[in-house]
Amino acid sequence: MPKTKLSPKYFFLSLGVLVTLIASVVSFLNLVFETLNKRFPDVLNATYQYGYNTFDYENMRSALATLIIIFPVFLIISYFWCRQSEKGIGAVDDIIRRWVLYLILFLSSIVIIVDLVTLVKYFVAGEITTRFILKVAIALIVALLVGLYYILELRFKDQGSRIKDKAFIIGAIFAGVGGVLVLAAIIFSFMIMGSPAKQRQLRLDDRRISDLQNIQWQVINYWQQKEKLPESLKDLKDPLSGFSLPVDPDFEKGINYEYAKKEKLKFELCATFSLPMPKGWRENNYYGGPVPLYEKGMMGGGDMAMEMIYPYPGPDGMNESWDHEAGRTCFERTIDPEIYLPFRKLQ
Repeated sequence: MPKTKLSPKYFFLSLGVLVTLIASVVSFLNLVFETLNKRFPDVLNATYQYGYNTFDYENMRSALATLIIIFPVFLIISYFWCRQSEKGIGAVDDIIRRWVLYLILFLSSIVIIVDLVTLVKYFVAGEITTRFILKVAIALIVALLVGLYYILELRFKDQGSRIKDKAFIIGAIFAGVGGVLVLAAIIFSFMIMGSPAKQRQLRLDDRRISDLQNIQWQVINYWQQKEKLPESLKDLKDPLSGFSLPVDPDFEKGINYEYAKKEKLKFELCATFSLPMPKGWRENNYYGGPVPLYEKGMMGGGDMAMEMIYPYPGPDGMNESWDHEAGRTCFERTIDPEIYLPFRKLQ
């Protein structure tokens, strides 16, 4: 007597296939698109910047982590789902199976149509770039692979054992092709983003620049208060304000920030960096960016220095002041008394 009841096991396997497939495809496309954005930035919506910002790679990290975990889960669930289908399922389960397959085919068709519409739209706008062509091609390939596989899955339903063996082989081929694409995307993303070790080194260098900016501002504040430069970094310690000198992340290895008084208004800050400062075109984002060096109307009508995350390169080179190579690098600074007015003149 044929089965008619709904099998909870088959229902959740079907749901798992649908959810993990969508999550795998979305994370794969997001990873590829974000990586292409970094590899081929469009100068129409990008700026040439110096420095490193960890948020620049946040979307890539999220997509990469999702893909590494979800795609193998999708393959495992799909394997058991296919095996369960081969054992014979009831009428209700078969309805669920067909709904899942047709929903996947419908979504694949939507992706292909949107992909082609987008291609024509950008072609008319004259914005055919390398990365755009690659994005369209990859989205089209993914939609075709997914759609073709599940069309064959529908075709081989309720066929003889020979056809089922052929379907299993075709499924293994599609899984292999999908695995190669995913592996290629992961490798490509690491080539652009760098290894976890490199990312940590960049973040440590970013911390060093932030610390030097903090020290620089404290030196300027010291000069504004006393109209002289500190003799050493120890002079900047102020228990009342709660300021404590930042230390290099590798201070336990004997590496420290250095300060040297050069002339009446000139001083030097030094640090040891792990990597050269990154430079190049970057897509505009909303995670922050350069802010003005000075803001009018602060502190009784004077000018107040404001910290910059990383500046744009200016034509006179003055905003490239935090550019560095790997190893020990020193930054010479000269205080302009017309910009940084002593506090006694602000009263």
